[in-house]
Amino acid sequence: MKPPRDDNDLTDPPFYLPQFEEAYQYIIGKYTIAPRDIGIFIPCAVRKPYSESPSHKLFNKLFGEVFPDKSKYHVTIFGTCGTVPAELELMYPFAHYHYMLGNVKDQKIKDDFLEIETRRLIGYLEKTKDTYTHRIAYCIGVFRRAMEAAVSATGINVEIYPTQPVIDKLYDADCPLPEGSLSMQAYLDEFRSALTEMRDR
Repeated sequence: MKPPRDDNDLTDPPFYLPQFEEAYQYIIGKYTIAPRDIGIFIPCAVRKPYSESPSHKLFNKLFGEVFPDKSKYHVTIFGTCGTVPAELELMYPFAHYHYMLGNVKDQKIKDDFLEIETRRLIGYLEKTKDTYTHRIAYCIGVFRRAMEAAVSATGINVEIYPTQPVIDKLYDADCPLPEGSLSMQAYLDEFRSALTEMRDR
């Protein structure tokens, strides 16, 4: 695949674009992920590469604090990009699009995203069913709904954080994003505790 001229060339919903389906099929069919004790799933970010986004810098700092041994875990990024092993973040088209689902008002686009992303997560969970001993996801909103649907469809366990009681406690119906942000301290504290407990099993 030939990359675009610059990072802003791909601005349509990425989950519709053939480049993303082709990249997804490569990951599912040909890419090998080394076995790890823990598989961590985190949402994609607007800034590319993902690791340069404020949220991913925060998450990666947390992983480094919880896991002195990087061979203990593997990170997968999921969402509008599909499912992307973090080490492939620079691969086209994952570093070459600009899109934010949170700004979308069209319900059909949101419904289509949920359907497409659920399918992709199902494929990825099935591909990695013997790759990880434990799985944990950190997500809210429609990303969470897609993960929950994929878990239900496959029967492959993924512990999902923040938990619903913590989300309910922080929920603010008057905010544009009523569930808030994954950078909120209460969410991060619960996630840290869950990662630590999983590490020590």
